[in-house]
Amino acid sequence: MRYLVRLLIFATVMIAFPTSGRAEGRVYKAAIKPNWFQENQRFWYRNDLQNGQREFVLVDAVKGRRALAFDHERLAQALVKAGAGDASAHRLPIDELEFESEHHALTFRAGDQRWRCDLETYALKSADNPETVAQPEDGDGAKEKQRQADEKKPAPAPTEPEKWTHPDQWKHSVKDHNVILQSKDGDQKVQLSTDGMESNRYEKVEWARDGRMLVAFRSSPGERKQAHLIESSPVGGGRAKLSSRPYALPGDKYPCYELNLFDPETKKQIKPEIGIIDYQQPSIRWCEDGRRFLLSKVDRGHQRVRLIEVDTHTGETRNIFDEQTDTFIWTTHSGGLPVGRPRWLNKTKEAIYASERDGWCHLYLVDLEKGGIKKQITKGKYVVRGIDRIDEELRQIWFRASAKNRRQDPYLIHFYRVNFDGSGLVALTDGNGNHTVQYSPDRKYIIDTYSRIDMAPVHELRRVSNGKKICDLETADIAELEKDGWEPPEVFKAKGRDGKTDIWGIICRPRDFDPKKEYPIVEYIYAGPQSSFVPKTFKASRLFTPLTDLGFIVVQIDGMGTANRSKAFHDVCWHNLKDGGFLDRIPWIKAAAKKYPYMDATRVGIYGNSAGGQNAAAAVLFHPEFYKAAFASCGCHDNRMDKVWWNEQWMGYPVGPHYAESSNIDNAHRLKGRLMLLVGELDKNVPPESTMRLSAALIKAGKDFDLIVMPGGGHGPGGEYGARRRNNFFMKHLQGIEPPNRNAE
Repeated sequence: MRYLVRLLIFATVMIAFPTSGRAEGRVYKAAIKPNWFQENQRFWYRNDLQNGQREFVLVDAVKGRRALAFDHERLAQALVKAGAGDASAHRLPIDELEFESEHHALTFRAGDQRWRCDLETYALKSADNPETVAQPEDGDGAKEKQRQADEKKPAPAPTEPEKWTHPDQWKHSVKDHNVILQSKDGDQKVQLSTDGMESNRYEKVEWARDGRMLVAFRSSPGERKQAHLIESSPVGGGRAKLSSRPYALPGDKYPCYELNLFDPETKKQIKPEIGIIDYQQPSIRWCEDGRRFLLSKVDRGHQRVRLIEVDTHTGETRNIFDEQTDTFIWTTHSGGLPVGRPRWLNKTKEAIYASERDGWCHLYLVDLEKGGIKKQITKGKYVVRGIDRIDEELRQIWFRASAKNRRQDPYLIHFYRVNFDGSGLVALTDGNGNHTVQYSPDRKYIIDTYSRIDMAPVHELRRVSNGKKICDLETADIAELEKDGWEPPEVFKAKGRDGKTDIWGIICRPRDFDPKKEYPIVEYIYAGPQSSFVPKTFKASRLFTPLTDLGFIVVQIDGMGTANRSKAFHDVCWHNLKDGGFLDRIPWIKAAAKKYPYMDATRVGIYGNSAGGQNAAAAVLFHPEFYKAAFASCGCHDNRMDKVWWNEQWMGYPVGPHYAESSNIDNAHRLKGRLMLLVGELDKNVPPESTMRLSAALIKAGKDFDLIVMPGGGHGPGGEYGARRRNNFFMKHLQGIEPPNRNAE
């Protein structure tokens, strides 16, 4: 009888609350699609409202006026009178609006016909009839339309300067792994190198832009070791299928490149002293004189980045900048910022460079002529998150950043503009939320949309010159969501391991939440150092419903070691991925449980995928006194067994004992909680053997655990089946509820 009651409870929950987390109601006015006209001084947009209603709004950006674009009732009556079908003020069947500012008229499409409406008399005429349609604009009006059309065309891509060719009749090639010059008539050949061999051959040969010297790289291949996948259950049956591909692991030999210069006249070979390029293929940028070039060099291990100038005539080199660190330079997954590969300026001998050298991610102006950092452009205890535009004419940068608004969540993105010399910093956004912006075609105005995970979107019109708000536009309508019982997650912060730093996260409660009950806690984790992961933007769907609907409180936290805070915050991950921010997560959960006694901090589970799978398993290995159960899917359980470029960024090079210290496999004997592992046999991201070797280590250590291998599965948590097994796992080990026996159905 007890089992039957539990089965009915489980079935009722699964039927009543769908696992998709979809929103039962709708959100209205969540986005604005502006249609600019009248020399970009005005725009209109349409709001789709509840019950299929709609309204059209007109905004005068210069005067800061927002109002209905026209009298909706009068236009509806005019449409009915003209025989254009049923129409009401709140359901106007119109589209493709065009305002004729000078004539105070509106052209639009209703059904299959276009109409022109006089906005003073609301008289309608067919715009498809040449005799009644308004004459095409001429003069300034036509020019304006053409100008707007031209602005919508993509800007032409910058063109590289025409490639220089050698003044004599010679062409270069590689023969028998060495650099060869051959006259174009084929009569003469000159071998310029003799040290090329199969294992160290020349490639990437080109003339210097001044035509005097040849540049070439002598390369040695990487090891190209293989990763293997076995498809046990191929479609159509038959034998299992083996697939293999090159997959470099930390410590594997990468392709290496040695810079060489050749003087065809003297046959002299020069090897500039820049060291072997052992990370990423070399890419050079020629200086205006055609004699010098620039080479960006990231050393393997990500602890040194240089921009090197090479004089091809002499082989002399100088470092334009040389950044070194005791931890890591964030060159991989750096959010599109120009770390390691500067953003070149075309009109001046300068470049823009991003660095965490002063403890925060900021932008720097590099002097390519004199060398060195010319100016730190942005400065302060905030984080530049991306560059949106570089205006070389006005010498300004438009960028995104977070943590500058001290009273707001430090992860919320705002938009700014600053001069190359660091002066004139203008905040283009201000509201307490995560921002996105839409610029007017002339970039004089922005439509600023911001929201938070716990606040519906707000839209404002702002002036770009000074960032001041011109007028309010809309606030999203979430009444239907709230009527359906929707509630947002709670944004919660608590002090981290140092007792000083704020750690931010969210709390998601069950739909039928009762503060008089006690709820087990499940943490969703992904602590990869390449970003931060707690959602910041409004979502209409309920988060984590498969678990909250089963009576769990689910939390998500960004602990130390993740990105988008200070360099010190980020550096916690260095040589230490086992840390996972747990020393911040545990006090955060305890602080939440202290504030909300219905959160049971004695029953805490955790789950994650990929790096999150590594984190989840690490929780019950390194912190079993707190985490009681973990579901880990497709985890990178040993950083020596995952992709080289990601793991060496955070764990460094060469591979040392710190890799073993962070390995779930080497620490499998520590397991004290409950653990379920899941892996897809065709995971092309993290090799499946990572999970299988953790399983082998657990078996060797005499530990009990669950293992699910998904035939044909890829890099994910196992779809609906994986979610069901995860939910059952937490129900059993955190709630004491035996899940239903589906095999009896």
